[in-house]
Amino acid sequence: MTTEIKVPVLPESVADATVATWHVQVGDSVARDQVLVDIETDKVVLEVPATADGVITEIKEAEGATVLGEQVIAILSEGATASAPAAEAAPAAAPAAAASAQVIDIVVPVLPESVADATVATWHVAEGDAVSRDQQLVDIETDKVVLEVVAQEDGVIGKIIHAEGDTVLGEQKIGELNAGAGAAAASAAAPAAEEAAGDGVASPSVRRLLTEKGLTEADVKGTGKGGRITKEDVEAASKPAVAAAPAAASATASAGAASALGERSQKRVPMTRLRKTIANRLLEAKNSTAMLTTFNEVNMKPIMDLRKQYKDVFEERHGTRLGFMSFYVKAVTEALKRFPAVNASIDGDDIVYHNFFDISIAVSTPRGLVTPVLRDSDQLSMAGIESGIKDLAIKGRDGKLTMDDMQGGNFTITNGGVFGSLISTPIINLPQTAILGMHKIQERPMAVNGKVEILPMMYLALSYDHRLIDGKESVGFLVTIKELLEDPARLLLDI
Repeated sequence: MTTEIKVPVLPESVADATVATWHVQVGDSVARDQVLVDIETDKVVLEVPATADGVITEIKEAEGATVLGEQVIAILSEGATASAPAAEAAPAAAPAAAASAQVIDIVVPVLPESVADATVATWHVAEGDAVSRDQQLVDIETDKVVLEVVAQEDGVIGKIIHAEGDTVLGEQKIGELNAGAGAAAASAAAPAAEEAAGDGVASPSVRRLLTEKGLTEADVKGTGKGGRITKEDVEAASKPAVAAAPAAASATASAGAASALGERSQKRVPMTRLRKTIANRLLEAKNSTAMLTTFNEVNMKPIMDLRKQYKDVFEERHGTRLGFMSFYVKAVTEALKRFPAVNASIDGDDIVYHNFFDISIAVSTPRGLVTPVLRDSDQLSMAGIESGIKDLAIKGRDGKLTMDDMQGGNFTITNGGVFGSLISTPIINLPQTAILGMHKIQERPMAVNGKVEILPMMYLALSYDHRLIDGKESVGFLVTIKELLEDPARLLLDI
């Protein structure tokens, strides 16, 4: 039986996407929920997992190809298995004696000066587990980023000193690795199912679901190939167990009540450091600024026509897709030049005017919303902006954002339209004084020169700190963005 591998459904504001990275090739055996390919849109990277165990028999669209929502990009033969060479099937003989073990300390990475401490977020191994060099052992979570700690050598985890949830300091010892201990034997005995599973027993998409449900891999029994955890396993583990009926007939009513309560059970999960930081900063912004939001709307047809005309040539010339975000960033940068107060910040009783243009781009990650910074946007071409945003989105998805990526920024752009939001009031990203919200592009009847036309319209929302920015400036700033987007030639002519 064959299954079509398709591009996920794209939001209405996203016209098309690009095949970013194939993680498999024709002939590869894959397990259910294993990530096959990354599909890149204007703002986010979507993972496409296998819907069943099988073998990849055809790849229709290569890396770099432009694709549409629900387009077939590969064929999977369910239940088939790739034939392994005989040499691979025969395991190598284990050495007669393992090398003498050396104890290596597992320590927290050096923390930035602005970060006092961190939290042990997730251990990916347990005591006694055999690990290989550079294998990820534990995630350390700070206020803004997640740091990965990897094994320095092959060996076996000897001791875990600090469990998940513990608060730790920079360079603090959190575990021990017995380098060389049992590594050769563990390597020889490793089952083939582990190879099919890749780096772990759960794919990135399944790990995100585990995080959302407040579970770890140890909490779920995998029913997939080689013990791999599927999404169904996570959903089953997250459902409250129904209370068993007692043997005594007289307790039937009580059992029914217990079962009913079981269906309405609660689960308490502590906030991650990142979520607590987001919560505190949003509350601080609401309580410490005179925040106000002004709205406008923009006709996206000129940009959509321009993009449709030149997107193929642009991608061939620059090696990156022409999306909507480069137009947004260009328009915002030009508007910031004309309205310096929007590019400023308040420091005590002083106003700090910035003569550079660093734009924070709101990115949704498995751990929460973050705002990495695209620096010197005024010096970047459209292709440079697209490449910069792509790099930040991929690093955010993979948990690779650094403190340097997150610090600074004079103005923020957030695009809720990729999730279907029609209109919203974004909250200022302190210490900045304004944030622009982009929304879903939706066709609506509009009056044009006395006639009704159906046009792709999008609402713009500018939230600003009224202590520094007056109504005249805020409206003028938003109208400038509207005019530049509706006539993109002005971006090129600087008028």
